[in-house]
Amino acid sequence: MALMKITEPGVSFNDRSTKRVIGIDLGTTNSLVATVKDGSPEIIPDKEGCELLPSVVYYGDAKQVSVGTDALKFAESNPADTLMSVKRFLGRGIDDIDPETSMHNVTSTSDGVSFVTAMGEVNPIQASAEILSTLSRRANQSLKGDIEGAVITVPAYFNDAQRQATMDAAQVAGLNVIRLLNEPTAAALAYGLESKEKGLIAVYDLGGGTFDISILKLHAGVFEVLATGGDTSLGGDDIDLLLYNWLMEDIGIGTADLEFSMRRQMLAAVKVAKEALSNSESVVVDTSFVKAHKTEVKITQDILTSIISPLVARTILACRRCLKDAGITVNDIDNVVMVGGSTRIVSIQTSISEFFGRELLSGINPDNVVAIGAAQQADILAGNASMNDILLIDVTPLSLGIETMGGLVEKIINRNTAIPVTRAQEFTTYKDGQTGLKLHVVQGERELVKDCRSLAHFELFGIPPMVAGSARIAVTFQVDADGLLSVTAREKTTGREASINVQPALGLDEGEISTILEASFSNAEDDINARKMVEQRVHSRHLLDSLAAALEKDGDGLLNDSEQSEVRFLMDKLENVLLSKEIEKIKDATESLAKKSEYFAMLRMDRSVRDALKGKSVSELSEEVGS
Repeated sequence: MALMKITEPGVSFNDRSTKRVIGIDLGTTNSLVATVKDGSPEIIPDKEGCELLPSVVYYGDAKQVSVGTDALKFAESNPADTLMSVKRFLGRGIDDIDPETSMHNVTSTSDGVSFVTAMGEVNPIQASAEILSTLSRRANQSLKGDIEGAVITVPAYFNDAQRQATMDAAQVAGLNVIRLLNEPTAAALAYGLESKEKGLIAVYDLGGGTFDISILKLHAGVFEVLATGGDTSLGGDDIDLLLYNWLMEDIGIGTADLEFSMRRQMLAAVKVAKEALSNSESVVVDTSFVKAHKTEVKITQDILTSIISPLVARTILACRRCLKDAGITVNDIDNVVMVGGSTRIVSIQTSISEFFGRELLSGINPDNVVAIGAAQQADILAGNASMNDILLIDVTPLSLGIETMGGLVEKIINRNTAIPVTRAQEFTTYKDGQTGLKLHVVQGERELVKDCRSLAHFELFGIPPMVAGSARIAVTFQVDADGLLSVTAREKTTGREASINVQPALGLDEGEISTILEASFSNAEDDINARKMVEQRVHSRHLLDSLAAALEKDGDGLLNDSEQSEVRFLMDKLENVLLSKEIEKIKDATESLAKKSEYFAMLRMDRSVRDALKGKSVSELSEEVGS
């Protein structure tokens, strides 16, 4: 008798044994949710069949919260309570926000920034959670059950604060995050698994609020990120702003002269014009509502190309650096994947195609490709996919390290290191009897702490009082698969330990990470010289402090007045030279003092040996040596 498999109506055999997992592209302009059904990834639409969910949240007067298209209706009539491009505010401080261009009423809080709405202050995490909750409900209805896990994508260049804020938003939304996945990696995953592409792929991702460029190597089921670059403050919103500023200048109105609602309305008109130029040579913008001397303005492809050319040049510069970091040239690239709605702009496509010298991959909708890759990764991590031997190797975008004496940075994990990763390095105390250690965790490529970004501070206590340099303190950095950092310090003698899950100070310097990298390249020689100077000063200062303590303790007993005077003269000379910026003079003065103090050091050592041997017989010493 033949056996038959029986399922509930509308449920496939695969549905009965697989976990309900989804991939979410939490975007600046639009967000999407996708899943894998019967082995094929697909975007989950809403009840009206719309796949894209505008990343817009409206907070009304009567405890009314609307998300997506419903919220977008209030963008012009009630702009102060309609939050747009929320992603750009995640994990950032008030110093990073330009009130003239943000198109939001923002205020500073202890946790970063908050939006001021009719319903009170709303932070970016809460607003992002509303978007994620809407996508989650959409998936629940489509998959007919609660979601068991989600992979959420983030820009490759999101820092730790931004990644943690994304995780917090997901937690508020009630989502179990399996993994945070870098957007370029998700895009390459989508293309690689669908088309079985092998070789080197450049992923150019220009979304609404961020830009990423990543170089990935695909071979034998391994997706390895060789290098990544970009800017977390560069995207379609910036293109809109450039076009908006040009238009306002053309009609003779200052950008600050418009009321808040009119600014939002004009920006919306500019955005529509930009999108229309993806399919036409020119477009006319109605400006009559602002009572300017022009009632309409014609924008052409050439005008748009000219306006955004500096922005496009910045992305190409990031591409050059990323290729250099990966150790390859443009000619080594096999395919170029374009991701993000902003890549539909004709001049951007032309510029990137010319730079890489090849046609661009466009087989998957650039709006959908990230969500599709996220869904595939979720399916693999949940054990649903038959291709569960696929391995993703991502990288950390910036170097991580700690501050050492003199304000120097000791890098423990270098940028573009594959993650997850654990690295440890031993450090020691600087002063005699030191029983505690303050650790300052930093991020960046510069040699001095003042030029890098501070991530966290914590302290290790209970170190046994020892001579400087005797303690052994292992500092371990661990970056997990989501790109989140934890740091542990352990004193090996006692086993005393302190650790911290890094919750960084909010905000980056102007220009974000791209500026950090640009500064590291342009200041490389100066940074090396500055490091040498600081290292020399630390070495010289250590010699001075050690000698001062030794003279205080043993000077009168081991040196005569003339010998002490000679040493102290050279110490004073070194003290004075330390204030100068001439490293050779500092070196010479240090070497002279070290040479002059050799005799004193030898006398101290001889006395220590005599004290250790005092009162012991030859036979006792023989027994100790023999043992």
